[in-house]
Amino acid sequence: QAQLEESGGGSVQPGGSLRLSCSYAVNWFTILPVGWHRQAPGKERELVASFPVGGSEKYSESVKGRFTISRDNDKKTAYLQMDNLKPEDAALYTCYIGPYEGQGTHVNVSS
Repeated sequence: QAQLEESGGGSVQPGGSLRLSCSYAVNWFTILPVGWHRQAPGKERELVASFPVGGSEKYSESVKGRFTISRDNDKKTAYLQMDNLKPEDAALYTCYIGPYEGQGTHVNVSS
């Protein structure tokens, strides 16, 4: 099982921002799709953002216009910039790179 390195979760007030990072230090990072799922207690798992290889970014309707996914192939890292966070964005966010998933990082949005 590959070891993905995740960081960037935490607590913010509504309207705040966080940036999640997800790294996988392999030479073939550039050919791997990346993305994030999230799951809040009692809710279904949701694919919030994805960056397929050779394709354009995709977002769920719930985060479109507020979240931005990007990747830095030189750093072998994917990022999820989350702006204008809302209480309903609070969840466990889990990144994937290729077939591998991270352990997840918690995002809490409350005043």
